[in-house]
Amino acid sequence: MEGPGASGSAAAERRERTDGLLTTGDMALLTGNTLRTVRFYEEAGILCPDRRSAGGHRLFGSRELERLRFITDMRAAGLSLDEIRGLLETKEGASSGRQAAAAVVAAMEPQIAALDEKIEVFTRLKAELVRTREILDECLECKKLRGYPGACERCELVAEHGPPPPSFRVLWL
Repeated sequence: MEGPGASGSAAAERRERTDGLLTTGDMALLTGNTLRTVRFYEEAGILCPDRRSAGGHRLFGSRELERLRFITDMRAAGLSLDEIRGLLETKEGASSGRQAAAAVVAAMEPQIAALDEKIEVFTRLKAELVRTREILDECLECKKLRGYPGACERCELVAEHGPPPPSFRVLWL
């Protein structure tokens, strides 16, 4: 199954409805979630079907699909369901647009700061892992059976790359 926000082949696999509404299965397929997750979000009150079919199936509009994509992305970014619910409900508790905007901005600031920290860690970790992979690519050609694994610490091919990154030392040395 494709990841969050997937639409290409996933859209072709789902049964098209003439009313433009989406079933729970469509919602799951288009967002990379499970049926159970979509149902859970509805039960938790953060997704709301537009209506039910004659057979009792939940039917969602495009606004709820967009909401589910947002929720999915926020969960992937590490927010708890309570934090997401708080963001989603912020506007409802305000008495004016100005008050709502101020509350939403205030609620988003810690999330933006947390994402900045995660991006910094992910960027550093990715660079470190890429360097580790480059060094290990050299190890793929290793024919030295003598002294393995202890000899890896003194290997000239590893030394040619300069000081190895922490992930290489942890994984290999």
